Amino acid sequence: MATHAQAVNAAERQAVLDYWTSERLAALNEPLSGNPATSGPDGAPWTRSNAVASTVGRLFFTSQGEDSSCTATVVDSANRSTVVTAGHCVHSTDLLGENGEWATNVMFVPGYREGRAPYGTFVGRIGVADSTWLRNNGQDPKFDSYDQAFVVLHKNERGQRVQDAVGAAQSVGFDLPGAQLVFQFGYPRAASDPARDGLPEFTGRRLAYCTGQASEDPGSTDWPTPKGQWGAACVMGGGSSGGPRMARFDVVSGLGTVVGVNTWSDFLDNTGTVCERGDEACTRHLIGPQFTSAITRPLYDRAQRA
Repeated sequence: MATHAQAVNAAERQAVLDYWTSERLAALNEPLSGNPATSGPDGAPWTRSNAVASTVGRLFFTSQGEDSSCTATVVDSANRSTVVTAGHCVHSTDLLGENGEWATNVMFVPGYREGRAPYGTFVGRIGVADSTWLRNNGQDPKFDSYDQAFVVLHKNERGQRVQDAVGAAQSVGFDLPGAQLVFQFGYPRAASDPARDGLPEFTGRRLAYCTGQASEDPGSTDWPTPKGQWGAACVMGGGSSGGPRMARFDVVSGLGTVVGVNTWSDFLDNTGTVCERGDEACTRHLIGPQFTSAITRPLYDRAQRA
């Protein structure tokens, strides 16, 4: 396990807040394309004002010299200050799979919508990832199971811990069956479906979701995926990384159990076999590791007690 101090003292916290000017934040929202509104279970705007709309938010950071964003989720924790996201949202390599480094300027905005921060902004204090993930070379699928992380947050500008500010938290589940009905959430900045690419929920402006029966990615000869990589049919693109994959999700309350996070995509047919994009019955799935006691629980326990 590896931990990294992101912004420890008050001066470092303020420097992160000062860094994220309205111009920098706006630059991470792609322009609208004017596409007609269209949605489906593989990608739609989330319109209910419930717990998921407040506990899921955008995670802004700088990585390899570039500003970027992922998705993160407030999870129930002893310190009431913990969010879960993808490993590559806190530590990543360059395009050659080299020079791995921790993200800087980490800031979480729960309930983000159209540039607003209804619950305040929370600067990252500590990043927690698996030591194996830090050896990731960006090329080898053997690291896919470790692409998960937690971030411990400072209080917001009102002096509130994130779980208190949003008034809710999602539970975390370990070793649960992957073959379930799931809901996957994120703040994608693109969609794989041209008819939806450019809509507000696919530009980082609003929360999007997909729902369906999760399938396990079987891998292929070219990409021998490790077991335990699951996801449903979904068109959400970059920016949705780190978003929660929830089982036992109640659409009324907006509460469920986070069983994994979005990390990568693959094309599967209706038998769960890897297929070529464009083939009949071949759909894009948003995939990520299923949380386990072996990998996830130590990270979660370390983060929630920080």
